[in-house]
Amino acid sequence: MQTDETGSPVATSVTARLYDALLQDIVSGRIAPGEKLSEPVIARRFGASRAPVREAIRRLQERALVTYVVHQGVRVTEPSAAQFLALLDVREATEGMAARLAAGAMGAAERAALVALVASHRDEIERDPHGAYLQDQAEADFHWRIASGSGNAILAELLCDQFYPRLRLCRRLHATVAGRGRDAWQEHVRIAEAISQRDGELAEVLMRRHIRAARSALEQALAAAAAGRPTHPPPRHDDLGPAPWPVA
Repeated sequence: MQTDETGSPVATSVTARLYDALLQDIVSGRIAPGEKLSEPVIARRFGASRAPVREAIRRLQERALVTYVVHQGVRVTEPSAAQFLALLDVREATEGMAARLAAGAMGAAERAALVALVASHRDEIERDPHGAYLQDQAEADFHWRIASGSGNAILAELLCDQFYPRLRLCRRLHATVAGRGRDAWQEHVRIAEAISQRDGELAEVLMRRHIRAARSALEQALAAAAAGRPTHPPPRHDDLGPAPWPVA
């Protein structure tokens, strides 16, 4: 079998490239929920044969990002609000565990990088206190950093490879809660502090509370939308306050 410069089979390399490109198109909204994925169109776009395209789509289907619809073909999944809430239920347990493990597994440099990452998000929140806090790039995502730093390869794969792409798709479909971004950032600050101090028990408690708060905010927003009420919180005049530890 022909191999690429790394010695990997070419078909596998092409499939991975196609999968990554399609994944980014889906979670960014460039390919809209409900939109059909055409194998011939994708093959022409990337200059690939149908086989790796089919395999890339199969991987997306395994992760519930696309769905086969009888007589319609493969379409981008449109997760319901109920599915989003169910996803948050599972995240509470798994990410709580990840935070506890990360407090013990992360080295000093990784813990310092996590603290710096959260501090770097402050400007985004201050620019728009009522806006979203999406962290679309994996390397800049607080939760991705903790999962990958947990020291548990199975847990990291479950969260980073399975859960987070679905979460990003849900975020695109369901309106974010005004003001929740600021609150989420402040919760991240406290979780990062617990991890930096290697307090795994506190980190797990704070992470679970963080996920529950996100779920509660989503439920309230959905109820308000169903009742035709505005979801914006009353205006606040306080700032974000100082970080609870010195940030270089």
